[in-house]
Amino acid sequence: MARTSRRRRAAKLMAKPSVKAESFLDELKYNEDDRLSKLPNDILVNILDRLNCRDVTRTSVLSRHWSQLPAKLSWLKISARNFMPSQTSVSDDELDEKLAKINTLRRINAINAANAAVVKATKSMLEHRDPGGCTIRLLSMAFYLRGDAPISIGHTVGNAMATHKVDKAEFTVLTEKEHTLIPDDVLNYGTRFVSFFNECLNAFAGLTRLELANLRFPESDFVSSILVTCKQLNYLGFHNCDTSDWITLQVEHAQLSELSIFDCRFDMVELTWVPNLTCLAFLFWRSSQELPLSLGYVPLLGVLRLSNIARTMHKMVKLSTLLHETSVRDMTLGFKCEKIWVQPECLTRRQAHVFQQLRILNLVNIPEGYDLTWTMFFLEAAPSLEELYMTVIDHPCEMLMDEELRREEFYSDNKGVEWESPTSNFKHHRLAKLTIFCFQSEDYMMSHVRRVMEAAVNLEDVYLFDRLTCDGCRGVTPLKPIRFPAESRHRRWVEKQIRKGGIESLATIHFLGTDAIRGDILARIATGY
Repeated sequence: MARTSRRRRAAKLMAKPSVKAESFLDELKYNEDDRLSKLPNDILVNILDRLNCRDVTRTSVLSRHWSQLPAKLSWLKISARNFMPSQTSVSDDELDEKLAKINTLRRINAINAANAAVVKATKSMLEHRDPGGCTIRLLSMAFYLRGDAPISIGHTVGNAMATHKVDKAEFTVLTEKEHTLIPDDVLNYGTRFVSFFNECLNAFAGLTRLELANLRFPESDFVSSILVTCKQLNYLGFHNCDTSDWITLQVEHAQLSELSIFDCRFDMVELTWVPNLTCLAFLFWRSSQELPLSLGYVPLLGVLRLSNIARTMHKMVKLSTLLHETSVRDMTLGFKCEKIWVQPECLTRRQAHVFQQLRILNLVNIPEGYDLTWTMFFLEAAPSLEELYMTVIDHPCEMLMDEELRREEFYSDNKGVEWESPTSNFKHHRLAKLTIFCFQSEDYMMSHVRRVMEAAVNLEDVYLFDRLTCDGCRGVTPLKPIRFPAESRHRRWVEKQIRKGGIESLATIHFLGTDAIRGDILARIATGY
């Protein structure tokens, strides 16, 4: 009975998506006869697989038996962030805030200590493994690009790849500074990374995921070297990266399935031949007048995210030209509360195939107060569209508010775009769900809901959510009064306004607070940032 009880208790811990270290360690602490330690190793290892590396290290000091378990783990997630002071797990923003409160020397010392802990944990978990033992399902490493630690980690990982079966291997390369960088910072980080890369080619050759940030590569062809060396990559992410000379980045890769290019400076990104690419995020092309992206052979591309802070010098993007050889099913377009950069089109018969496969459309951070008729272009262009999400909001915390600076930086005063449908009495037969976040009882919003309900003859549900509040906007007065219908009487009036004119839609209108937003939907909103 006692053995069965222990197994049940362990099963409860393992059933959770992410085991809390405190829960597990408390079980050990308050069991005088250490009954959990008597469980079979496979169950204990299964539990430890769900902890972060620092917490696994804490269990290894309990006894000799516990110290041997980390070398048997199948899921190794070792991150320098888990070894930073004060908190065992904090978000990037929280961590940056904490680090900002201590002086530069202490910060560097903390990073050096975290890197040293990662090196020690990596060697402990990899060098003592039985080469004939269990497969490493995931080897995920996150460390700072500082000192000798990256090369030491790279050599250890490379040796492990040569002697063990590793299904997935990931590097996330961090830099001491993550915000307010100057050109010398990114060039310095880029030079360090090139040295690290050249010293650890065996490790990079086996990676399936690589995330890089804040790097300026001194050699213009170095990004191509990454693609050539890292042949096993499924995911590649660049954030705030470029080269000393502006280049056209040609991407040819047989395995790559996901590519993220965030706030990078390339003259052009040409996806020449990426036959397995299914997901592409291309966010912010601030320095280019035109969208510096060309889609070549990407036959499996199904998920596309584009976002930009458009200013007066940016040219409108014709999506029919960009997507003419693709079959995108799920598309997110982000506007960061500034000028609409998408050119609504009247598609010719030849262009009509471009949006034939589109099922889900997510329009994020559309600026407030502007006519939304232009979004009907997507309904007319995408006959298979089933779900439409829209977020209409101005974020004071993210917008440049000073009028003089806005003029100097070429921000637009008129952020809207006009479009008139060439088709009278247009009807859409597949749209089933319309969701608008930050809905307000303004004429332009109510009339747009009415417009969609009139066109989408099989629409089932309309979800109208209250205003979203990000952490940065808490306590900040909104630029305009909030007019979400919170009271029943107000909601009845809004629905009456939407349905006036005798529209025959059977769709149900739901007024919801932000607490009703599911996690998967919240994640969809965040993809436009």
